[in-house]
Amino acid sequence: MEKQYCKVGTVTPMEANTDIISLLEYQYQMFLDKASNMQTNTQLGEFFESKAQKIKKTLEDLV
Repeated sequence: MEKQYCKVGTVTPMEANTDIISLLEYQYQMFLDKASNMQTNTQLGEFFESKAQKIKKTLEDLV
């Protein structure tokens, strides 16, 4: 078996194409759903809400 190497922490730039936008919209909706299913004022619920807000900002920048 040959050794395979990958660059850890590499980032693929996101371009404003429909695949990326639909993926981000899906992730945004999933994080909102997870946050709404959590009890209020929990750290995990706040984490999901903050992730959703970051994705929303990214979507607004792309569109």
